[in-house]
Amino acid sequence: MAPIILLCSLLYQLCDGQPGPPDPPGRIAVVGAGIGGSAVTYFLHQQFGPQVQIDVYEAERVGGRLATLTVNSQQYESGSPSIHSLNLHMQDFVKLLGLKHRKEVAGKSAIFNGEHLVLEETDWYLLNLFRLWWHYGISFLRLQMWVEEVMEKFMRIYNYQAHKYAFSTIEGLLRSLGGDHFVNMTRRSVAESLQGIGVSQRFIDDVISAVMKASYGQPVSIPALVGAMSLAGAQGNMWAVEGGNKLVCSGLLKLTKANVIHARVTAVSLHNSEKKPLYEVQYERDGTLGSDYYDVVIIAAPLQKTGLPISFLNFQPTLPDYAGSYHRVVTSIVHGYLNSSYFGFTDPKLFPFACILSTDSPDAIFHSLESLCPVNVSVGFRRKPPQEAGVWRVLSSRPLDRKELKTLFKSYYSVQVIEWQAFPNYSTHSSSKSLPPIILHDRLYYLSAAEWAASSVEMIAVAAKNVALLAFNRWFELTEKIDQQDLMHKLKTEL
Repeated sequence: MAPIILLCSLLYQLCDGQPGPPDPPGRIAVVGAGIGGSAVTYFLHQQFGPQVQIDVYEAERVGGRLATLTVNSQQYESGSPSIHSLNLHMQDFVKLLGLKHRKEVAGKSAIFNGEHLVLEETDWYLLNLFRLWWHYGISFLRLQMWVEEVMEKFMRIYNYQAHKYAFSTIEGLLRSLGGDHFVNMTRRSVAESLQGIGVSQRFIDDVISAVMKASYGQPVSIPALVGAMSLAGAQGNMWAVEGGNKLVCSGLLKLTKANVIHARVTAVSLHNSEKKPLYEVQYERDGTLGSDYYDVVIIAAPLQKTGLPISFLNFQPTLPDYAGSYHRVVTSIVHGYLNSSYFGFTDPKLFPFACILSTDSPDAIFHSLESLCPVNVSVGFRRKPPQEAGVWRVLSSRPLDRKELKTLFKSYYSVQVIEWQAFPNYSTHSSSKSLPPIILHDRLYYLSAAEWAASSVEMIAVAAKNVALLAFNRWFELTEKIDQQDLMHKLKTEL
């Protein structure tokens, strides 16, 4: 009987002049092929189906900040080196693509204040806890509980997204996870938040400042939510993809059969077709100008980024300029012999650390110094001891000059330098300013707005699925799936 009832219903709609559901979009453009652009392409393909053509524009390289470079015929991560274990979308991508987790190579860390090491990790967990307690009291326990509470609330988003719920603003998404407290965490510094729960100033100056510098190259005045994401990673449970994290991006684009266009998008123009918006994406490729038309456009690249911006034409009212800039971080991949005596170890054989973080000192040469393993770790692989030439990743605020390189390394064979407009410059973003919008126009979306709440692979992957769900729900007018209040209670009731 069910097919007969369905047929009668359709005939009734036709006779009554009622329109059926809208057709899916014919073409979608995604600007940017980093983890945000690649992930949103996959989620759009998942939502709208394979019949929708998706064009992905990328001016530089697929993978964005998930990048590698070659030293002595081996590849090393030059961008985001690791992914948090709680990033469920990335875990799913790895399984979906048949990729593997890279074999973990253990290594100890230390914190350097420009003169001496203020904290050293050992091989013994209980000894590490004792040292933290001896130096900082119970500050580290208060920090751990704070981070765990934030991450527990953040994990709610995966449940919401599994039930196809989406949010039209970053504030709305955050409020659904942790109420006004989560929104306020984008307006209050990590230092203020930690002081408010009783974390000592010394712990903030020694440990928190070092983690913030290593993660974002910025001081403890950055927003609390940004800091919490970074501190969650600093507590361990990190992993990487065998062969390079960028394989996730290229794999997702290949899986969805997306059309990757290696071109720089210069403008997005609004046109109207049968009272529906149509967007013209204008681009430049190899000195030649081109354009194409789309029903939906997703911007998965920073609009605030300095350089060559995207112009938005024919929009009434005109789209606002988005204040703020991106913070420069310099990555130097050095193949050479570490100068362990700079850190107080005259005999390099006694230097036990794979990673050194620097506190926020005005005289600091670097933010972090890390011994790198290749993206393909073979069985029996070991880190190069300091008395041998190894590959080191140095993060700093500017390129290291010859004197600074000679301070950190006894000698070196090669130095490869990459300058990133890596993260939002949170220190110049006023706490009174609202977060950038997700919806720029009816079917024009800004995925990278999420970075101003927290810049991490986890946040961008979550934002990618939110934008895909939002675009789908708005296209088919599924308003009951957008900006719903009290979702925790709602989902418990449904179950």
